[in-house]
Amino acid sequence: MSTNLIALLPELILTLTGVLVMLAEPVLKPASSRKPLGWLAIAGTILAGAASWYQLDFGTLHAFSGSIQVDAFSVFFHLVIAAVVLITLLISLDYFDGHASHAGEYFALILFAAVGMMFMTCSVELLMVFVGLEISSISTYILAGFRKGSGASSEASIKYFLLGSFATAFFLYGIALAFGATGSTSLYAIAHGLATTATPRLAFLSLGLILIGLGFKVSAAPFHVWTPDVYQGAPAPVVGFMSTAPKAAAFAVLLRITFTGFPAMQHRWAILLWVLAAASMTIGNLGAFLQRDVKRMLAYSSIAHAGYLLVAFTAFPVDGIAAACFYIAAYAAMNVGAFAVITQIAGYEERARTLDDYTGLALKRPLLSALLAFFLLSLIGIPFTGGFFGKFYV
Repeated sequence: MSTNLIALLPELILTLTGVLVMLAEPVLKPASSRKPLGWLAIAGTILAGAASWYQLDFGTLHAFSGSIQVDAFSVFFHLVIAAVVLITLLISLDYFDGHASHAGEYFALILFAAVGMMFMTCSVELLMVFVGLEISSISTYILAGFRKGSGASSEASIKYFLLGSFATAFFLYGIALAFGATGSTSLYAIAHGLATTATPRLAFLSLGLILIGLGFKVSAAPFHVWTPDVYQGAPAPVVGFMSTAPKAAAFAVLLRITFTGFPAMQHRWAILLWVLAAASMTIGNLGAFLQRDVKRMLAYSSIAHAGYLLVAFTAFPVDGIAAACFYIAAYAAMNVGAFAVITQIAGYEERARTLDDYTGLALKRPLLSALLAFFLLSLIGIPFTGGFFGKFYV
């Protein structure tokens, strides 16, 4: 088996599975259940996760002229993304029954979004990162508006698309300026070129523009304005997915860019990220106080957690990377778990939206109530939960 094939094996499995789901969708009767397509997507996700684990046997793989690098770092994020996709698919199996005949497209879009995110985490070439970002973003734009009969869902999709396109432009201009300053878009070549560049200010400006583009994806302040509205309008399982997997992929890219591509400028970008972290934690936590809608409250929680994660970037490389990776895994587990519970309680029609709708939940559905309480306590950082250890390591 060629190195190129092994390096992109999880992405190829997810792509083929998504194509099979889309080909099988028209074959099923319009009124029949789409659960078989969901189970097909789940099987493909499990295979992709197993393929990612299999890649560990090969150490560090360099493929496609050095633009792809598969190592323990990228495999870790592949497994996190695969786990989030698996949980999202499982909680979505019953979500569309009796409400939508196009659920097959939903399962395929989840898989295609995961392909883009995995591309992002294993790319050491900024143009490849951009390709993965676009594959992921286009899929999530559509998923945000998947409840077609809801005006709030359509509004969320449009806002996400317009602001996301604007942020992507910043990212692309940052790539162009990085090429102008160092003569390359490869992270290793950029790191080497920074030592001899005649335009260090241009290089730092390129990093600033890239941070704006990625800051949008991770919901860091002041690039967070889309988050509450999109989380409120998008379907609950989609919010659980887009609040964890794309954020994990974006943070993986941010770790590679800062510590691999621009380590010589750490004394500059550490201060910039410190400011973003402080702003995100402050705005996220204070903004949550004013919310009555549960999904909007968790949106501001997501903004605050982006700030906690950015704190890890101000540490020494080894400590910062390890702390950020642990925090991302813990955050993904507790956030997607919270939205899984909300999905089961609210259903397709989003019957439970405000805090008042959850009054007395412990008496009506004690198991779901206990799970939601556990996930929320972990998001807070109560001792001996995953969230506590994540904050402790950061």
